Amino acid sequence: MEFTFHPLGDKAIQLQFSHEISEETIQRIRAYSAFLKEAPIQGVIEWIPAYTTLTILYEPEVISYEQLKKKLEQIKGQTAFDSSSPIVYEIPTYYGGEFGPDLSYVAQYNNMTEKDVIKLHTSVDYLIYMMGFAPGFPYLGGMPNQIATPRLEQPRKKVSAGSVGIAGEQTGIYPLDSPGGWRIIGKTPIKLYDPRLEQPILLSPGHYLRFKSITFEEYAAIEKEVQHGTYQIKTYAKEEA
Repeated sequence: MEFTFHPLGDKAIQLQFSHEISEETIQRIRAYSAFLKEAPIQGVIEWIPAYTTLTILYEPEVISYEQLKKKLEQIKGQTAFDSSSPIVYEIPTYYGGEFGPDLSYVAQYNNMTEKDVIKLHTSVDYLIYMMGFAPGFPYLGGMPNQIATPRLEQPRKKVSAGSVGIAGEQTGIYPLDSPGGWRIIGKTPIKLYDPRLEQPILLSPGHYLRFKSITFEEYAAIEKEVQHGTYQIKTYAKEEA
């Protein structure tokens, strides 16, 4: 578990695990984050995983930079890192129609049918590299390049929360209503961000996400369960995927 240290101002320290974005790097960051959660360090407020780094925020009046660095070095030598398998979150998605206004364009752009686009989009376990610019937004890796499509030339003023889109070689889910220029191909009734919950953000970096195509009737039924707080998202170990 090798990494280097970089101070960020007087209240943060950044651990650089690699200079290369890879699945191995993100799993090392996930394992280290799990250890911090299981064995909290007094004075540490939170930590923020990214593609190749882990930024740790701390209270300098509780623990100094050198003290924290020493404790983090000790963790580096631990062998009891989280060895549990990453999980796959199954995200039910209704494709096309009013929920996926750009599905036909994505199909035409890539010289395939809409069914082909859906088949490819739901065929992958997407690695969640990190959580991004809006609360709950997952940066995903692994989309088949056969369905890569340029962004809209003119972004929409409003994209509904739950919308599933494609931008270049990326795919993602809008966690909140917001402006956006991604090509919207579908929508999930699942809430990726709910500030009312103790754990407001659904997904976690280092795990995986898989889209599952559903009918409009299934979408409506799940949406009701989500509204009533009774829906349980399906997850399973990565090995079973």
